[in-house]
Amino acid sequence: MVHRLLLSVLCCLFGFCLWAEVVQSPSPAQKPMKVTLLHADRTVQRASNKNLQMLIGNVEFLYDSIYMNCDTAYNYNNRNYFEAFGNVRMNQGDTLFLYGDYLDYDGDSRLVRVRHNVRMENRNVVLLTDSLNYDRERNLGYYFNGGTLEDSTNVLSSEWGEYNPQTKMAVFNYDVELVNSQFTLVSDTLRYSTDTRIANIVGPSDIESGESYIYSESGFYNTAERKAYLLDRSVLTNKSNQLVGDSIFYDETLKYGEAFGRVEMNDTLDKVMLLGEYCYSNELTGYAYATDSAVAIDYSQGDSLFMHGDTLKLVTFHIDTDSMYRQVQAYRQVRFYRTDIQGACDSLIFSSVDSCLTMYYDPVLWNAGQQLLGEEIRIYMNDSTVDWAHIINQALTVEQKDSIHYNQVAGREMKFYFDGTDIYKAEVTGNVQSIFYPENEDSIMMGMNFIEASKLNLYRKDGKMERIVFITKPTGTFTPMFLLDPQKMKLESFVWLAYMRPKSKEDIFQPRGKKAGEQLKKIIRREVPLPTLE
Repeated sequence: MVHRLLLSVLCCLFGFCLWAEVVQSPSPAQKPMKVTLLHADRTVQRASNKNLQMLIGNVEFLYDSIYMNCDTAYNYNNRNYFEAFGNVRMNQGDTLFLYGDYLDYDGDSRLVRVRHNVRMENRNVVLLTDSLNYDRERNLGYYFNGGTLEDSTNVLSSEWGEYNPQTKMAVFNYDVELVNSQFTLVSDTLRYSTDTRIANIVGPSDIESGESYIYSESGFYNTAERKAYLLDRSVLTNKSNQLVGDSIFYDETLKYGEAFGRVEMNDTLDKVMLLGEYCYSNELTGYAYATDSAVAIDYSQGDSLFMHGDTLKLVTFHIDTDSMYRQVQAYRQVRFYRTDIQGACDSLIFSSVDSCLTMYYDPVLWNAGQQLLGEEIRIYMNDSTVDWAHIINQALTVEQKDSIHYNQVAGREMKFYFDGTDIYKAEVTGNVQSIFYPENEDSIMMGMNFIEASKLNLYRKDGKMERIVFITKPTGTFTPMFLLDPQKMKLESFVWLAYMRPKSKEDIFQPRGKKAGEQLKKIIRREVPLPTLE
């Protein structure tokens, strides 16, 4: 039983191999079709060469449904080959026509060579060159000494090119130029479909249209719809705006673009840059936004400002008018860093109309050793440097002396004035409370001043609180250091948020919210009684 089973398997295996050999063995080569002479006004037979016929006047050949016409021809009977001279025309059906001054055709290799004043027509596509080879086996025409391909939309020229009338695909190399009534594309290598009008960019290419400019080494450009799909860190430039990304979609008619992956949108005029993994930009409205690791960078000064939020927006108002201005808007877990100031809040808006940066929802601002916070903080800029800051409602400023001692001032609102990068003066108004540790000549703290007033001015020097000047008569107490009560060393609104402070431009991506119990609370304090004059 085992032997019979083994024999059956061997027979099946042998039969399979035999079948495979039959299937894989090449069939006999088909005999090439012969070129057939249909007409000539006059035929001259060369006595010296019986295989050569000279055909004169209205010559017409037929080969595999292709008609070839000319004024004069040489027909080589033994080679399945002929040469045509003068008013040469070849047509395949009613879709493909080929014209030239000279043509030779090899029926065995199915290669047509046309020279001088060559014109190839395929419906609405015209190819012009001086030398063209047409491979009928692959249905492919190609030129190598310069040529031009034209359809109803574009004109393409190059030193070398090929065109397939069946697939409608063309390939161009060396000094490629695609000219349209609305743009020009220059490249070294380009693939183009005369059917879809889509150009496939496969090498360094430049597309210029009015004030828009594209550089790409990989992608697609729909020349009919004027839409670009760009890859490999392509660059889109419009006026002073530049957009770069791993991939970009751009609608040149509607003037908007989307970029994906390591996106950079740079306004070289205002010197503002948006970074992120996704960015949208509309040139007509002046609106743009970035998300996913989004960063806004203001590099208009030597010290750049780095700002991060879940979403960053650039909004333009009254675009292309004398009243035009812009807003940079940041939302959710906003943090920013510059060497002189750092900040954290839920959202903010910077407006170019008044150069004001407004921080909303639990904002905190740091300058040197000073912490500022309140319900709302407005920072007014002058040539991208901080001029002054306004803290509105529940204003608090804190300066750390050591691990347990803090200079503190609280009030309804505060105004801080900057000299370069440091605060030199603060004006505090409304229900002012202050804890201040004065020092002797040896910089040793002598005690704690607790003072209440309706208004005071605070002066700083070398990054430290120097003195307090009361505009109205204060009330308060002084406690020596050795009598200090730890329970009375902090104002009711005191909070120290150093752990939230961005330490570098990289640290803006690490949001750290307030700890439990440190959120801003509405505190209603009694009005400080004004002193009576007696």
